[in-house]
Amino acid sequence: MSDEFFIHRSRTYATQHRLTLAERLGFGIHGTVHAAMSNVKPGKTAVKGFREIDPYLRERHAYERLREASIAKISGFNVPQLIRFDDNLWVVEITIVTRPFVLDFAGSYLDMPPEFSDEIWEEWESEKMEQFENRWPIVQSLLGELENLGIHLLDVSPSNVAF
Repeated sequence: MSDEFFIHRSRTYATQHRLTLAERLGFGIHGTVHAAMSNVKPGKTAVKGFREIDPYLRERHAYERLREASIAKISGFNVPQLIRFDDNLWVVEITIVTRPFVLDFAGSYLDMPPEFSDEIWEEWESEKMEQFENRWPIVQSLLGELENLGIHLLDVSPSNVAF
């Protein structure tokens, strides 16, 4: 799917909900996040459009689970709140959070962790220890709290688990 089509879907969502897309807040393999300003009420939200349906569904389901548990903060990290979503356009609208935050659940696994070999897990953990250095135990605590909710977050980096 072309980037033009993908961006068109985010713009369509914004138009349908009387939003104006503003600056890009982030982008990655799964999608792009833009700030959005309402044309009818003050404040900004974040609109994330996805390139593929599977990451969209994983993220939507994770945010729904967090909403059902009334979680706005976990292990001291702010968590965006799900405002609404569109299953046809593959778009979620969430609140904008400040640091410290955890976000980007598109690569998460729900209810069951992925089945990776011990070597893959060791390599993953070694990479995360290097990225987070002395803060890795704090991140591990966060991941444990998310796992208690059945959310197995693998896409862990300083850009989406930010202090």
